Amino acid sequence: MRAMTYETYGGTEVLTETRLPVPKVGPGEVLVRVRCASVNPVDWKIMSGGLDALMDVVHPVVPGWDVAGTVERVGIDTPEFAAGDEVMAYARKDWVHGGTFAEFVTVPVRALASKPTSLTWQQAAGLPLAGLTAFQLLTRLGTREGDTVLIHGAAGGVGSLGVQIARALGARVIGTASPRNHDRLRELGCEPVAYGDGLADRVRGLAPDGVDVVADFVGGVLDVTRVVLADDGRHASIADQTVVGAGGQWMWVRPVGSDLAALGRLADEGRLTVTVAETFPLSELAAAFALSQDGHTAGKIVIEV
Repeated sequence: MRAMTYETYGGTEVLTETRLPVPKVGPGEVLVRVRCASVNPVDWKIMSGGLDALMDVVHPVVPGWDVAGTVERVGIDTPEFAAGDEVMAYARKDWVHGGTFAEFVTVPVRALASKPTSLTWQQAAGLPLAGLTAFQLLTRLGTREGDTVLIHGAAGGVGSLGVQIARALGARVIGTASPRNHDRLRELGCEPVAYGDGLADRVRGLAPDGVDVVADFVGGVLDVTRVVLADDGRHASIADQTVVGAGGQWMWVRPVGSDLAALGRLADEGRLTVTVAETFPLSELAAAFALSQDGHTAGKIVIEV
């Protein structure tokens, strides 16, 4: 099969298109024929060695954790799916090796969900990691109907999905973003506020009694969170471990198929969509990584295989 790989840590220059054997399908796994896979910052951070202290790596590495495709074959004791099923997954495994930027990838069945019929292949590939991050943070904080939620980084890939998920949970949503993204956030049902000096005052102007939930998807905003959080409010971050010392939670997304299925249902109910910013062929993964590193895309970057 065709795959993008790297043999050593480094920048985009270490990526090579190569040929690898189709992966074996172990018990409790399925083999997915990849239609699309999306880029997340964690992909190139791992490639640079940024998570070396956290996860074991087996070279050559096929990067990539997001996938949408069709089931090619199922492993032993995997009755949940059958060949031909259209699926999506946050396909993270316990070590870094066989990822989704390839023609085939094996996925633990615990991470798999059916592809929503309302989403394109590109959108479905862009949903898992970012959508699960937002969903798991908001649900872990007990977000419910009537809450006022502040989302730091509301226009980003995770934040824009967080806005929609919080709205689906019945919450009012205030979101921080640069002014150029405010109209888009309003379309998603968010009340946007601009970054920068006076941010806490602007949030307090919209929520004088404080906000019930703060979801930090950018980091470096704990001081603002402290000021705007209601006395009994809850907060969490995916980017700042210091929130733990301030009564918050620090979290990293987990590959849970049932959570992903819940997001799929929201999509098919018309309450969740995924914005795709750019698409690239598999051979141009380095260019896709470079665009992600630039950090200015308003939507997901997708690889079409």
